[in-house]
Amino acid sequence: MARIVITLRIMPDDVDVDLDDLLERIKDAVPEGTDVRANEIVPVAFGLKALRMNIFREESMGGTDDIEAAISALEGVAQVEVERVSRM
Repeated sequence: MARIVITLRIMPDDVDVDLDDLLERIKDAVPEGTDVRANEIVPVAFGLKALRMNIFREESMGGTDDIEAAISALEGVAQVEVERVSRM
């Protein structure tokens, strides 16, 4: 089976959101069979920072809707953007 890598950018709803804590909550919230791998904190503007992360899963598990919904439901998340989906 082919695996895919999904690059997401998660925007917090405030500059005061603890992004390290948010990352841990994201790891707990993503659907089973989905692996959070590389991640980084990137500056956006005026002190606001975003999380950018790569998520791996089997291609047969479908698209990104379930991942986006799980992350969007977390407190402190304003927006989840899929930057790239690629086959490995």
